[in-house]
Amino acid sequence: MLQIAVCAREAEGLRQMERLIRQTQECRSFVFPDGNHLLSCREKFDILFWEIEKENRDEVRIIGRVRQETDALVIFVSSGPEYVFDAFDVQAFHYLLKPLDEARFTAVLRRAVHEKQTQREKEPLLVRAKGSFYRVEKKNIFYVENVARKVVLHTKNGELSYYARMKEVEEDLGSYFFRCHRGYLVNFGAVKSYEAGSILLKNGESILMAKQKYNDFAEAYAGYLRGKSIGSGEWV
Repeated sequence: MLQIAVCAREAEGLRQMERLIRQTQECRSFVFPDGNHLLSCREKFDILFWEIEKENRDEVRIIGRVRQETDALVIFVSSGPEYVFDAFDVQAFHYLLKPLDEARFTAVLRRAVHEKQTQREKEPLLVRAKGSFYRVEKKNIFYVENVARKVVLHTKNGELSYYARMKEVEEDLGSYFFRCHRGYLVNFGAVKSYEAGSILLKNGESILMAKQKYNDFAEAYAGYLRGKSIGSGEWV
């Protein structure tokens, strides 16, 4: 689940942004009155909406520090264009003017969420198994199986099992994977064919698909194929 922070001194604007975030995206949201309070928080944020008022260079310096230390997407919110070049300097994701246009705010939020999710999906899994850490490329995973208190990654390079909850692994893997059964997560890129009750993979294996998951899987898989056809899908 993404974590989104709103940093703003003005209570009304802060409440408005928090409301729009909760309406648009399932996430954990946090609010801060200024950058110093945000820096003192130990949470790691994915997206930051940062309200900058005139003649507040301290906040700009704090944003620069945040961008150096994290990979969070920063969106400037200001009543004027005074900080546009500062936004360029810290490679901000976007610049919004007040008073906020709610439709524009929502569109920018959705773009930021999509960008962050895409970044996450390309990041490898880092798992600990048998006392060692392993870096596993997500595109090389055919499917994930739940066995007792462990999960088993079935990959192009063999199997790797470790202690984890299936729900946590599902969140880490992202939208290229689908929970087709309570015991299985499948990589869309590994699917050769499917029917009610089962999915045939490109490596020749077949895994279970719960009957109640069939329609959702068919819809999600069609979406994956559409994305791949326009160049956004990179997995095989």
